[in-house]
Amino acid sequence: MVRVKGGMTTRRRHKKVLKAAKGYWMTRHKQFKKAKEATLHAGQYAYDGRKLKKRNMRSLWIIRLNAAVRAVGLSYSQFIKKLSDKKIGLDRKVLSQIASDHPKAFHEIIEKVK
Repeated sequence: MVRVKGGMTTRRRHKKVLKAAKGYWMTRHKQFKKAKEATLHAGQYAYDGRKLKKRNMRSLWIIRLNAAVRAVGLSYSQFIKKLSDKKIGLDRKVLSQIASDHPKAFHEIIEKVK
């Protein structure tokens, strides 16, 4: 069997990994083995972060809604229950945007719910 030299392939792969690890600390941006490890972990953290971002945003919307509704004398859970009873189909994201950007419109929603 003929020996195949993979110099170009290896160099290309190494350069790709080292480019991805640019700006990493100490040997993590210089040595291929450490850079490969670091980029694999970074990819995993990025993936997890994309999932956590959705969770964090939903909790932020709920916190904003709770603060806006408590000023009127309701709790968040009571407000959401009354919204569903009145069949008002606004989600938490839209409600929190209305509460922060347009307080008068939010007060009208609260009056319809009460």
